[in-house]
Amino acid sequence: MTGVKVKICGLTEVNDALDAVELGADYLGFNFYPESPRFIQPEVAMKIFEEIPGNIPKVGVFVNTVITDVLDVAIELGLDFLQFHGDESPQDLNGLGRPWFKAFRLKNMSDLDQIPEYDCDWILLDAYSDTAYGGTGMTAQWDLVRAAKNFEKKIFLAGGINPENVEVALQTVKPWAIDVASGVEQSPGIKDRRKMETLIIRAKGVKY
Repeated sequence: MTGVKVKICGLTEVNDALDAVELGADYLGFNFYPESPRFIQPEVAMKIFEEIPGNIPKVGVFVNTVITDVLDVAIELGLDFLQFHGDESPQDLNGLGRPWFKAFRLKNMSDLDQIPEYDCDWILLDAYSDTAYGGTGMTAQWDLVRAAKNFEKKIFLAGGINPENVEVALQTVKPWAIDVASGVEQSPGIKDRRKMETLIIRAKGVKY
């Protein structure tokens, strides 16, 4: 592998999305979970999509949303990937018919047992929280993430990644990609260009 992929998630402003693209982000994430501080209305997301290059993959984040509603949003907005960050079952997602991946909040080794049940090529591994489905800024347990590599799925490492720890995180876990939200923000949903630039440069500089 020659370089990690970087997903900037929780975008709510067009200028932040354009900055992320310019700085070298590989994926852009948009959160359609109403309880999230980074929630974006589909119509607002559409306006952003009209301004950004069409070749940058757009990921829609959903939490316990009715699957038919997810598909409606995906089709309307032309989402490239669907990210499920809630308690969705394999029965909900397997055979969905669109590119998707599942997020897992890891607390202990037994949490890994559910991963093979999901028929997706990618998984996102995040820190466990009793109070939120993600975006907490808490650091994931990297030993559990390393153990998950046994399932031969491409791993997005999430959870507390920022410009200061991204190189250590990559050297320790060696994920396929990283997912960053709070680590490059001024406030929830509002990105900091300098932090994004520093993180992406440092991430892309790690080779393994």
